[in-house]
Amino acid sequence: MAQFLFLLFAIFTVLCAVGVVVNKNAVNASICLILCLVGVAGLFVQLDAYLLAFVLLLVYAGAVAALFLFIVMLLDVQGKESFGLRGFRTIAGFVAFSLLLAGIGSVALKGQIVSSPPVTVAGGAQLKLYAYQLFTTYLLPVQIIGFLLLISMLGVIVLSKKHEIAEDAK
Repeated sequence: MAQFLFLLFAIFTVLCAVGVVVNKNAVNASICLILCLVGVAGLFVQLDAYLLAFVLLLVYAGAVAALFLFIVMLLDVQGKESFGLRGFRTIAGFVAFSLLLAGIGSVALKGQIVSSPPVTVAGGAQLKLYAYQLFTTYLLPVQIIGFLLLISMLGVIVLSKKHEIAEDAK
């Protein structure tokens, strides 16, 4: 079952990454980027790296990619359709149907799959170690990244303003 989930998340992540590159419409590409990050977070969960998965979803998928999506919508960038909408609907319908079948199959097999005993992990100690390293060793890089994100956000706001060309008085 773990190998099936890995293949599912890996294929999902690769397809969404290809969607980011192939899409000429920036809004669709940013949605594919968010979905790609969700797939990577699923892979992190399989590796029992729950904190990394949560931070990835919170910071990148939740903040950076959503901010990118809103900036693209603010700039009103229009792109061309990369392929017909009919083909996209067919692919989306096939993916939705296969996910529905996988969900029905997992509900039907719920009592038949033997699960491993729960593993107890001292999560508080690990989080304390992450926090200590974040606020001591890696404080300067985190502040520099935050400052660069602030500068880029201000740059986008300045670029998004529509400048009116003042006509010279005749």
